[in-house]
Amino acid sequence: MISHKIKVYFIALTILVLLAFQLNKKNTTIAEKKSLPNIEIMVNQTNEVSPNAQLLSKSNLAKAYCKQHKFDTNFCCLLDLNQHSGNNRFVIWDFKTNSIIKQFPVSHGCGDSLWGADFSKTNPQFSNEFESHCSSIGKYKIGKRGYSNWGINVKYLLHGLESTNSNAMARTIVLHSWEAVSDSSTYPFGTPEGWGCPAISNNQMLFLDSMLKNAKQPVLMWLY
Repeated sequence: MISHKIKVYFIALTILVLLAFQLNKKNTTIAEKKSLPNIEIMVNQTNEVSPNAQLLSKSNLAKAYCKQHKFDTNFCCLLDLNQHSGNNRFVIWDFKTNSIIKQFPVSHGCGDSLWGADFSKTNPQFSNEFESHCSSIGKYKIGKRGYSNWGINVKYLLHGLESTNSNAMARTIVLHSWEAVSDSSTYPFGTPEGWGCPAISNNQMLFLDSMLKNAKQPVLMWLY
């Protein structure tokens, strides 16, 4: 009689354990399914997994331009300023391997918004006009290296090559670093906005500066 009771007890205990395991497995699966859409949305919004169609198209056009105008054909800088400003939207592109060397955030001009904030992180204004405090889209030749009061104290003059950025030199639009800019994506927060200069972080400027100093021909920067 005693052995029979023990046998029944163990059978019941085994059934309870199996039921608990199945319930836990079901809940875990449901939780995983619920989390997947959020992960997928974040990947799409940050746009940092691989070169998208637009970037590949721009890189091909940039390569043709550099060959035609005797610019450096090793690399260029492609800046998609229509992306969320917290994204890694400054891309150093390798023409030889058709791939991204490095990508990181870059600031754009605040326009009518407050300097140093990120109010236009999703809808930047672009202008070639003086005192607009806007960035100017178009192709630039990265020019002479000089001293900057910002960041690591290095700047590069930018020569606007199109009607949309022809006033860049006169507006003192330069490439420089800024302590307020992060080394990597800050999404969903934006990057602090200045008065039109494409500003990057100090560490990223150190990396880019080493490449620019070793370039044998002018380097193309394309803001679009």
